[in-house]
Amino acid sequence: MPMTDVNPLRRPWLQAALVATVLGAAAAAPAPAAAAARAEPRTADYILAVVNNELVTNGELNQRLARVRESAARGNQRLPPDDELRRQVFDALIDERVQITYARENGIRIDEAELDRAVQNVAVQNQITMPQLRERLRTEGVDYQRFRNNVRDQLMVERVREREVQQRIRITDAEVDKLIDEQRAAAGSQTEYNIAQILVTVPEGAPLATETERRIRAENALARVRAGESFDAVAREMSEDANRAAGGVIGLRPADRLPDVFVERVKALQAGQVAPALLRTGAGFHVLKLVERREASAFQITQTRARHILLRPSAQLSQDAAMRRLEDFKRQIESGRASFEALARANSEDGSAPAGGELGWASPGTFVPEFEETMNALPIGGLSAPVVSRFGVHLIQVLERRNVELDVRQQREQARNVLRERKFEEAYTEWATELRGRAYVEMREAPQ
Repeated sequence: MPMTDVNPLRRPWLQAALVATVLGAAAAAPAPAAAAARAEPRTADYILAVVNNELVTNGELNQRLARVRESAARGNQRLPPDDELRRQVFDALIDERVQITYARENGIRIDEAELDRAVQNVAVQNQITMPQLRERLRTEGVDYQRFRNNVRDQLMVERVREREVQQRIRITDAEVDKLIDEQRAAAGSQTEYNIAQILVTVPEGAPLATETERRIRAENALARVRAGESFDAVAREMSEDANRAAGGVIGLRPADRLPDVFVERVKALQAGQVAPALLRTGAGFHVLKLVERREASAFQITQTRARHILLRPSAQLSQDAAMRRLEDFKRQIESGRASFEALARANSEDGSAPAGGELGWASPGTFVPEFEETMNALPIGGLSAPVVSRFGVHLIQVLERRNVELDVRQQREQARNVLRERKFEEAYTEWATELRGRAYVEMREAPQ
């Protein structure tokens, strides 16, 4: 789905710099319009827009633009022309003010423990203590309570976005049925095979005597296996292929990724059986064994049990700072200086924190794509690099995997999860557009 101007949060180059920087921008937190109206205007800064009862100022816009450019430069990302970039960042600031107001008016609450954890994250990422954080705010003229309120606003906006957007997503039974039919059709008749082989090579253009000697060697290997010797042991001793050290096991592969002649030779076998005759190919003579057959199914899935530590970028914790902090956590875990569970309980800004970041068994489509793609690429026990999603920045560890066949209810729930993720972007765009349309937005001219 194409991205729209209404939803700048989802642009990679803009997302990293959409919220204010740590500490230095705390004084530029949203200020009530009435208070600003009493302030003496300055040529270096002025009001660009009044949004409900809050302001967007030129100074704040310039700060955001600078951070967008810095972030894009670090990521080698192309930016729109300056005029278009300024308009998009300005729109993002207005949307942010609209959503903060809406969150406050709709009773979104952040408990003190969650707020304390977010504020402590600011101190840690700046490598200072909480008393030092208070002192730094005081020297910059920022009231500590206002600072906490700004952090609370950011958390509230995150929460209200998720709640409102999810409520707008409607998925019909007909849509679920259609997707299930498509998944069945895509699975088709593609069966996966795990084959082991003993290969006795024959050089290209070899004379008849050499080919005969090679055939006799392969027939001897087949005879030993059929007499009861371990296929694994005979393969390690006699096979001449790259999988010799693994007992000749090639590994589970779809049929279309195996030679057709291999599939034809083993498809009538039961798991554990050895083909009764040698197979001759251009490579030589093969003794084949079917280790495992896995019939294609649109609803046989791999579930993953993982855990994560989530840090939510805010006005006080930039995305880059969150990533650096999680990289430090990763080093601590890998060196044995700290456990994943302890770090998650102390730092994660997610409901899974009390359980050490445990997310339980998850089927494909449960998590947002950027999280799931990283998780799926990890080996069991592996730790990811910091991963950015619309929820924040994650450090992920995979604990276990298992293959399961979904029952009818699970099939439909999986389909609903896939459809819900597909519709999130459009639902967010509609919500943000409607919310802004209901807001009071007064644009101001720059002073002459």
